[in-house]
Amino acid sequence: MGTNQPFDPANVTDIARQLARKPFVPPPNDLPDFFANLTYDQYVAIKSLRPVIWGTEGRGVAMEPLHRGFVFNNAVDLYLVEDGVVRRIGYDPAAFDYGRPNPPNNIGDIGFSGFKLISTESDKPPFDFAIVQGATFFRAIARGQTFGATARALTLKPAEAKGEEFPVFRAFWLERPAVGSNGITVHGVLDSESTTGSVRMTFRPGDMTIIDVETTLFPRANLEHVGLGGIGSTYFYGPNDRRNADDIRPAVYESSGLQMLNGKGEWLWRPLHNPETLQISAFVDTAPRGFGLLQRERSYEAFQDDDRRLERRPSLWIEPLGDWAQGSVQLLEIPTDAEINQNILTYWRPKAPMAAGSEVSFAYRQYWCWAPPERPPLATVTATRVGRGSGGRRRRFAVDFSGDMFGDALPTDMKPVLTVGPGNIQNVKLWPYPDRKTVRVAFELDPGNENACEMRLILEAGGKPISETWLYRWTP
Repeated sequence: MGTNQPFDPANVTDIARQLARKPFVPPPNDLPDFFANLTYDQYVAIKSLRPVIWGTEGRGVAMEPLHRGFVFNNAVDLYLVEDGVVRRIGYDPAAFDYGRPNPPNNIGDIGFSGFKLISTESDKPPFDFAIVQGATFFRAIARGQTFGATARALTLKPAEAKGEEFPVFRAFWLERPAVGSNGITVHGVLDSESTTGSVRMTFRPGDMTIIDVETTLFPRANLEHVGLGGIGSTYFYGPNDRRNADDIRPAVYESSGLQMLNGKGEWLWRPLHNPETLQISAFVDTAPRGFGLLQRERSYEAFQDDDRRLERRPSLWIEPLGDWAQGSVQLLEIPTDAEINQNILTYWRPKAPMAAGSEVSFAYRQYWCWAPPERPPLATVTATRVGRGSGGRRRRFAVDFSGDMFGDALPTDMKPVLTVGPGNIQNVKLWPYPDRKTVRVAFELDPGNENACEMRLILEAGGKPISETWLYRWTP
């Protein structure tokens, strides 16, 4: 599968299969100190002097290799597939402007850290829509957005006592897009101590960027804790959590909540939180229909952030393809005192372990979007606010549900159904605002001496739900 060899997608899977039969060899620590010691500002100052690959061929998508350096130490082999033949992209120091200081001479071929994809549709301005770089991480955006959430091709053993295992991409084969196709197919091999795998990703950029991901794993060891469709994001503080709010901005977060459409067809919404201690939640399900981290707040006024423009961060919705059987959507909320940390992680964890020596395949579709293509046909949660209650450890909550059904006469038998365990709920009130097509449910939580309370809230009329289900875990 090297230079001048014919390309066959099946060979990528076979490479991963053969690699799994050998002991794991960590990526070599061969990055010259000059690049390994770069600061972030020095690293981003490195600019390519060469035109992007396929940029002038009218194919709708172009590619640019990314330099190694800073935290991106591992080398990834990049190959182009053109007319059915493979060609390796070699590193050339003369292809880059390094800013200051300049690197030493005779660097040699140090390879690349990943690649960037650019939309080059003939009738629209170009934009960078995807970055594949670092471990098995990749990011994408829709037109008009700024990069935010990060996807993972594979997640292994997060938040375990022995430490998380981070697989790495070893190589990519990028198929030259057909003229006017406005899409690209990328094949990759990933590797880690516990498993190898092959990945096929098809990117289609636009007002909603769609990525189809097909993965086959070849475990070297029994895999008890595997994450599929992993998403990382940031929640620093907001209306329901102002622990780190000594800031001129009213809120700082890339994603406002976790949405799920479970196998029973129930729409669930879980606002995100920056807790005092690590919080791990598991939403048990069978054959999930979708889940994702969404940025529901799209107003500049909510963030007042002129640099980061958090209201433009993408929502990322995962749609399983095929039967994912039994498992759970896992949510990790990690305490952080810095907004640069991605302290939120969600993924699907299969119930059944993956045995050593087996072959396991799965597929899913990602929607990097302003709003997912499939949305609740019900009122949705548009705000969650939390503050001091009437005394003691009590906390005051206000949850806003919005929908067209609330713009006219409200259902006469509408009521909130609110449960908590442990703890007690008091002073429940319903406040309709037809001018805003919103209904607010206000209440107090009395946790007593408990340090974690799980709440569930839904609006019903005629004994049937008229809103998605709001879920919340309160912790001190």
